[in-house]
Amino acid sequence: MSAFAVTATDGAARAGVLSTAHGELRTPAFMPVGTKATVKSVDPDELRALGAEILLCNTYHLHFRPGAETIAELGGLHGFMGWDGPILTDSGGFQVFSLRHTITERDDDGVTFRSVYDGDVARFTPELAALIQTQLDSDIAMCLDVCPPADATRPELAEAVRLTTLWASRQRTAERAPGQLLFGISQGGTDPELRRRSIDEIAELGFDGYALGGLAIGEPRPQMFEATAVAADLLPDDHPRYFMGIGDPEGILEVIERGIDMFDCVLPTRNARTGTALTSRGRLNLRNAGVARDPRPLDEGCECPACTRFSRAYLRHLVNQQELLGHRLLTLHNLRFVLDLVAGARNAIERGELNAYKTAALEQLGAASEVP
Repeated sequence: MSAFAVTATDGAARAGVLSTAHGELRTPAFMPVGTKATVKSVDPDELRALGAEILLCNTYHLHFRPGAETIAELGGLHGFMGWDGPILTDSGGFQVFSLRHTITERDDDGVTFRSVYDGDVARFTPELAALIQTQLDSDIAMCLDVCPPADATRPELAEAVRLTTLWASRQRTAERAPGQLLFGISQGGTDPELRRRSIDEIAELGFDGYALGGLAIGEPRPQMFEATAVAADLLPDDHPRYFMGIGDPEGILEVIERGIDMFDCVLPTRNARTGTALTSRGRLNLRNAGVARDPRPLDEGCECPACTRFSRAYLRHLVNQQELLGHRLLTLHNLRFVLDLVAGARNAIERGELNAYKTAALEQLGAASEVP
C-alpha cells in the first residue's frame, strides 16, 4: 500500500498527503534545506511557525561532519537537531558529482573522491548511502545516483542512466531505518528517450516515491519545463514526484502545474544571506540605495517577523553592516514567502483554480523581475 494519496487534481497538478514516520506531509510541498542539520540561522520552532512541514538534510556533509554514527548516538537527526517533523536526506550523489574535480574513480561498484573538508580519499557506494541514511534515521532516504553536468554528451547521459539504475537496484535491497521511505531517482537530462528509459527502469524496481534528477543544473529553462512535463506524465501517478533543486517562485509554480509534488532549493536562504528579499512583486535588492529611507515593509500583507516589525530601510542597514539579525530576518521572510506561495497553490488545486492563481501570481511578480 502506497504511503501517498492524491486528494485533488487540477489538470496535471495534484494535491496530496504523504504519510511518514514523523507525520503527514501535505503536497505540493517545499522543503527548506538544512544542509548540515540546520536551516541557517532559523530554529525548528520558527520553521514550524513559518509553515514548514518537512526539511531536507545533506548526507554528504553530515557523513563527514560530525559523522552519521555520532548523530545516531544522539537520537538520529530528529533528536540531534530538535525537529520532530518529516526529514528527507539526499544520498550525497549530487554533491559528489557536482564537485567533479574531486572524483578519482567511478565504476559499477561506486565512486571514489576526495573530501572537500580535508582532501582525504573517500568512497560512496549504494550500500554506504543506505547505511548513512539509516543511521541518520530520516523519514525519506534517496538512492545514490549519477548527476551529469548540463553539457553532458548523450553517451555520458546514457552511462549516468545505466549506473543510476544499477545502484538503485542495490540500494533498494539494503537495510533501512524502521518506517524509512526510499525514493528512486531518474536521470537522462532533457533527452526524452533517455529520461523515459530511466523512469521505466526505476519504476520497475518499485520505490515509495520518484525523483527527477539532473535538471535545474544550467540547461535552458524552456527545455527543463518541457522535460518535467514529459517525465511527470511517465511517473507512477499513485506515488509522490520530487523535482530536485528548484525554489524560485516562477519555477515552483511551473513544476507544480506539470504534476510535481515536492521540491527543494537553497535559493530562499542563500538569497537572504546576500541581501535579496523575495516579494510578491519580485526580488528586492536591499543593497540598493533607493531603499535607504524606505519606511515600507518588505512585502505588504506578509506576516513574517521581518515585515510585521521592521522597515526596508532598517533591514538594508542590517544587511550593509553584515549584522546577523539581517540575515535571520531575511531568511524568515524568504522562507515564509515561498511556503505561502506553495500553500496558495495547494489550495488553488483543491478549488480547481491553479491556472488563475499561477497567472495572477506571475503577473504580480513580473516573472521574477526586480523590485525598483
